[in-house]
Amino acid sequence: MTGQSIVLAADVPFPPSVEDFYLPSILPWGEHNNYWFTKVTFLVWLTVAILIIFFLAAYRKPQLVPTKKQWLAESIYGFVRNNISVEMIGPRGVAFAPYLTTLFCFIFLNNLWGIVPLAQISPNSHIAFPAVLAAISYIMFIYVGIRHHGFAKYIKTALVPPAPWFILPLLVPIEFFSNFLIRPFSLAVRLFANMFAGHVLLLVFTLGGFAMISANAWFVPFSLVSWVLTIALTFLEFLVIALQAYVFTVLTASYVQGALADEH
Repeated sequence: MTGQSIVLAADVPFPPSVEDFYLPSILPWGEHNNYWFTKVTFLVWLTVAILIIFFLAAYRKPQLVPTKKQWLAESIYGFVRNNISVEMIGPRGVAFAPYLTTLFCFIFLNNLWGIVPLAQISPNSHIAFPAVLAAISYIMFIYVGIRHHGFAKYIKTALVPPAPWFILPLLVPIEFFSNFLIRPFSLAVRLFANMFAGHVLLLVFTLGGFAMISANAWFVPFSLVSWVLTIALTFLEFLVIALQAYVFTVLTASYVQGALADEH
């Protein structure tokens, strides 16, 4: 390759790709070997720290007339407890409200990093984090079902629907596939795909504006349109962020409710 072609290749803007999600280590040593502590890892730790500090500060000295922090913390917990836990599971859902509140807050804040300046990436756009959350919820609802019914009865309740005996050989594998394989997979992939796609869209419209300006000065109006769409998509992404945290929590509660149900 000649020197001229190298310069031309360097001027060509590269579109966003999956490689943009593999960030370098932020540690000052082992730059090429330590990939475990990246910006994504830091954001997850920061999320955990923010949640712990916020709820400890909010409930450090609870008052009859709540402070702003206490009111916000109580509102978040009350929303999850009343509108998700109790609504989906029933009176027994109060016992699951702390976990579901933690799950909702953790997912929401991790998603929110995707539109925060300087962070601008959600840890949930990496499949590993939604997969771990889905695995925790999966283990929990299976454990709850076995503890409530006993192993044999729970497996029977989960796999054998009320149907004629001659169709059960067809339905039982479908129920197994649906209840024990599709549920954790869909939980993880739904959250991951939405955060991944949202990040890519924001990258496309943001970098697209710069690419058009670099290509031709006449494309400046199109660049401005691209950046305006980026702002609009950011507001849309905020709605997706909140919705995905809510959906993940609601589905987890529904799976717990199904595990506690006495009938299929």
